[in-house]
Amino acid sequence: MGGTVSRPYSKQRMRSYKSLNNLVGWLVFAVATITYLLTLEPTASFWDCGEFIACSYKLLVPHPPGAPTFLLLGRLFSLFSFGDPTKVSVLVNTLSALSSSFTVLFLFWTITMLAKKLVLQRPGMQNDRLAEPTSGETLLILGAGAVGALAFAFSDSFWFNAVEAEVYAMSALGTAAVVWIMMKWENRADEPDSDKWLILIALVVGLSIGVHLLNLLAIPALGFIYYYRRHANPTMGGGILTLVISSVIVGLILAGIIPGLPTLAGGFEVFFVNAVGLPFNFGLVIFLLLFVALIWFGFRYSFRTQNRLVNTAMLCFVFILIGYSSYLIVPIRSSYHPTINENNPEDVLSFVSYLKREQYGDRPLLYGPQFNAQPVDQKDGAPRYVRKGDKYVVAEYRLETIYDAADKMLLPRIYSPDPNHVYNYKKWVDVQEGVKPTMGQNLGFLLKYQIGHMYWRYFLWNYVGRESDIQQAGVVWPWSGGSAGLPERIADSPARNNFFAIPLLMGLLGLFYQARRDGRNALVVGLLFLFTGLAIVIYLNQPPIEPRERDYTFTGGTYAFAIWIGLGVLGLADLLRTILKADTARAVAATALGLLAPALMVAQGWDDHDRSDRYNSVDSAKNLLNSCAPNAILFTNGDNDTFPLWYAQEVEGIRTDVRVAVLSYLNTDWYINQMKRDSYKSAPLPISMSSDDYAQGTNDYLPYVANPAVQEVNLKEFIQLVDQNSELLQVQTQSGRSMLSFPTNKFYLPVDTAAVLALNIIPKDRRKQVVTRMEWDMGKGAIEKKNLVILDMLATNNWKRPIYFSSTVNSDDYMNLQPYFQLEGMAYRILPARDPNYDPRSQDDGYVAKDIMYDNLMNKFAYRNLDRADIFYDENNLRFPGNYRRQFSRLTDTYLAEGNKAKAKQVMEKAFSVMPDKAIPYDYYIPQFVVPLVAVGDKARANQIMDTMTNRAQQSLAYYSTHSSALFDLEVQTSLMALQSVYRAAQEVGDQTRAQKAVELLKQYYPQQ
Repeated sequence: MGGTVSRPYSKQRMRSYKSLNNLVGWLVFAVATITYLLTLEPTASFWDCGEFIACSYKLLVPHPPGAPTFLLLGRLFSLFSFGDPTKVSVLVNTLSALSSSFTVLFLFWTITMLAKKLVLQRPGMQNDRLAEPTSGETLLILGAGAVGALAFAFSDSFWFNAVEAEVYAMSALGTAAVVWIMMKWENRADEPDSDKWLILIALVVGLSIGVHLLNLLAIPALGFIYYYRRHANPTMGGGILTLVISSVIVGLILAGIIPGLPTLAGGFEVFFVNAVGLPFNFGLVIFLLLFVALIWFGFRYSFRTQNRLVNTAMLCFVFILIGYSSYLIVPIRSSYHPTINENNPEDVLSFVSYLKREQYGDRPLLYGPQFNAQPVDQKDGAPRYVRKGDKYVVAEYRLETIYDAADKMLLPRIYSPDPNHVYNYKKWVDVQEGVKPTMGQNLGFLLKYQIGHMYWRYFLWNYVGRESDIQQAGVVWPWSGGSAGLPERIADSPARNNFFAIPLLMGLLGLFYQARRDGRNALVVGLLFLFTGLAIVIYLNQPPIEPRERDYTFTGGTYAFAIWIGLGVLGLADLLRTILKADTARAVAATALGLLAPALMVAQGWDDHDRSDRYNSVDSAKNLLNSCAPNAILFTNGDNDTFPLWYAQEVEGIRTDVRVAVLSYLNTDWYINQMKRDSYKSAPLPISMSSDDYAQGTNDYLPYVANPAVQEVNLKEFIQLVDQNSELLQVQTQSGRSMLSFPTNKFYLPVDTAAVLALNIIPKDRRKQVVTRMEWDMGKGAIEKKNLVILDMLATNNWKRPIYFSSTVNSDDYMNLQPYFQLEGMAYRILPARDPNYDPRSQDDGYVAKDIMYDNLMNKFAYRNLDRADIFYDENNLRFPGNYRRQFSRLTDTYLAEGNKAKAKQVMEKAFSVMPDKAIPYDYYIPQFVVPLVAVGDKARANQIMDTMTNRAQQSLAYYSTHSSALFDLEVQTSLMALQSVYRAAQEVGDQTRAQKAVELLKQYYPQQ
C-alpha cells in the first residue's frame, strides 16, 4: 500500500458507511449488554461491592478516596427499584454492565476509525471523515471493529468487572470515551469549533476522577494525537516535549487539582480562623472568591489577547473542575453523619486527608528505604487539625520515620519489613535479612514478580488462557496439554480457560500491521498500552503477596491490546490477498477467521463468569447477623467480613438492631465517635471513655510494662485509670513523651452473678458455669485502641447487650477470652460463664449452645443454591461454606457427646444436602464428620470422604511438588492438614489401612515443607 490516495465519494455512500458503522456498533453493544445482563450477579458480590451498593443506595461515604460519580449514578439506578430493596443490588450491578457495554461500543468506533485510515491508505493523523470506503472495505473495517470490541468484551478481567458493582467498569468507560472523543477531534481538528471536543474530554476526565484515577493515564497518548495532528512534520524533540508536557498535565491533575486545591483551601481556612479570628468556613469562602477571581482574570486575558490556546486551556480546566465537583457530595453527606461515614470528611481539612488516602499509608516510589532499613529517628510531619472551641488546634503531628541514606535506594521495590512480606520476597529473589539488597535483586523482583507475575500473567490470562481460579494460578498455553496429572481442583475448574493464544496472535498481527503502515497511530496505541499497564506496575509498587488477585487494575492495557486484535483482521486480509482477490470475499474470510477469537473466549469464559444464581455473599451476611441475639454488638474484620453486612443492613434492612463494629476501624477516633451514636434500631455502644481518651495520637496502643507490685488488675478500675490518664499507668518513651501502659497481663472482671442470672442470658444447662469473676491473660504485647474499646465495653456494658465476635475474626483479636465464648451459629458470644471443657490447644473455641445452634443452622440460615453443581463458586465463594461445615461439625459432636445420635445424624444430613461435594467440594473440615458418621452407622459415607480427601490431597501434593510449590503454600498446607485430619479420623474409627495411607503421604510430603 502506498501513500495518500484521492478517493471520490458520494453523499449516499458516505451515509451508507456512517449508518453501517453506527448500526454494527450498536449491535456489538447489544451483544455485550445481553451477555453481561445474563451473567450479572443478582446480589452484592464479595469485597467492596456491598459497600458501594449500600453507599449508592443512600449516598453514604465509602472508603477513601470515594467514588462520587459512581455513587450518584448508582443512586439514580437504584431509584428504579420502586421501593423494593431486593432489586437495588441488581440495578447497581446493571450500572457496571451498561458502563462495560458502552466501553465496548466506544472501543468499536475507535477501532473502525483507526482501521479506516489503514484500509483507505491514509496513515497518520489526517481528516478522512468524508472519505468513503467501498462495500468490501466497509465490511473489512466493521469486521475489525467487531472482532476487537468483542474480544475485549469477553476478556477475563473486564468481564469480571462488568457483572458487579465496582468502579473499574465505569473507569474503563472513561478511558474508552476520552480515546474515542480524541479520535473524533482528530478528524475535525481543522473545523473552527473543533476545540469543543477537547473541552468534552476535560469534562469526562473530571467526571472520571470521581470514579477512579486510572483514566488519567490515557492523557499521554491523547497528547501525541494532538501533537501529530497539529504538526505536519513531527520531530523526535517534539515527541519528547509532548510526552513531558502530557505527563506534567497528569501530575498537575493528580497532585495539583485533586488534593492540591482542597489542601490550599484548608491552609486559607486555618489561617483566617486562627490568625485573623474569623468564624469557621470563612477562610474557605475567601479562598473560593479568590479562586473564582483568578479564573475570571484568566478568561479575560484570553479574550483581550485573542489567545485561543489559553482560552481552550482555561475552558478545559473549568470543565475538569465541573466534573470533579461531584466530590462535593462527600463533605456534604458526611456533615449529616450518615451510618456509613468513613473518615468523617465533613470539613475541608478532613476532606483533604480523605482524598489523600492517608489512612492507608504510602509506599516508596522513586527513592526510599529498602526492607532491612533501620529507623534512625522520627520527626514531626504535617499537623492534623481538629476544631476545638472557635479555633483549629493540632491534634497530632504525623510522624515521619527517618532512615540512614545508606539504607535507601533508587526505585525501591523490596521495601516492606513485614515478616510475611520478607518471607515472600525470598520466593522471588535471593535476599537475606540484615543485608541490603543489591540493585540487581531489586530490579529482579520488579521484573519477576511485579511485571512478570502481577502484570504479564494477568495479561496472558485474558488473551492466552488461565489455569484455574486458585490465587497465583498460572497461564494455560496452547501446548500445556490436557488435564492429565492435574489436581481435581484445577482440572475441573470452570475458570480453566484455554484460548490457544489465538487472541494474542491476532493482537500481535494487528500490532505489526499497524506499525508498518501507520507508525504514528501505532505509537499512540502503544503509549496507551504502556501507560495503562506497565506504568501502573511502577506506580503501585506491589508487595510480594496480595489478599486477592489484582488483575482488574490493568484492564486499560487489555483494552489497548484489543485495538490491535481488531486491526489483526486487516492483517489477516492482507495475508489472504494472494488467495482471495475480491475485496468482499477477503473481508468476509478475514472477519470470519478473526471472530474465532471472541467466539472461543465467550465459549470458554461463560461458565466461570456467570454469577446469575449466586447468593452466597449476601446469605453469609444474613446468617452472621441472624447468629446474634437482639440488640447485639458484633465485632468483624474488614472487607468480606463486613461489606456484605453493610449491604444487608443498609439496603435490605436486615437486623438493623445489630451494631456491626469493624475491628480495624476501632483504631480510629472518627469511627469510635460514630459507634457512640444511634444507628437505626441500635443504641450507642456502651463506651465510657471520653473523646480525649481515644483521640488520634492518644492511647493508640498501650505497651506492656511490668510492675512487680501489681499481680492482677481489675478491668473496671483499669478503664477508670485510663479515663483519668492516671500517673499509675504512665511510662516515659525514648522521645521523652509519656504514654499509658498496662502493668500486668493478668486481668479480671468482677461479675454480679445474681444480676446476670436475672437477665436470663445464660442457658439453663450452663448456670452452674457462671463465674464470680472472669479471669484472662492479655499477653505481653500491646493493647491497641480497638482492644481498649472492647475492654471498655466489657467493663461498662454489665451484660445488658449481647457482645459477639464473628467466627472469622483473627484469633489474635480475641484477647484470650475464648474460655468465655459461646458458639451460637457463625458468631461467638461473650458470657460470664466459663467453658469447663475449653482446651487452648484445640481450635474449637466456644461452648456450643446446641439449641440455639440447631435452630440457626437447621431453620434460620439460608444456603441458597449451594447445592447446585452448575453454579461456579470461585475461591472467595468457597471460604464461607467451609465455615458452615465447621459449625455443623461442632453441633454434631455436641449431640454425639450427650448420646443423641438421631439429632447428630439429622444435622449431618442437613450439612451434606445443602453443600454436597458436587457443588461445594469437600474441604479440610469434612474429615471431622468421619467419626460421627461411623457412630451413626453411615460407614460407607465415612469411607468415601476419607478416600476422596486422600486422593485429592495426593494429587495436589504431587502436582505442587513439581510446579513452583512456593507460590502455593496455602494449597500445600491445606492438603497436608486434610491428610492429618483423615489420619486422625481413620485412627479413631480403627481403619488402619486408610490411616497408614494418609501417614505415608504425610511422611513423603511434609518434610518438603
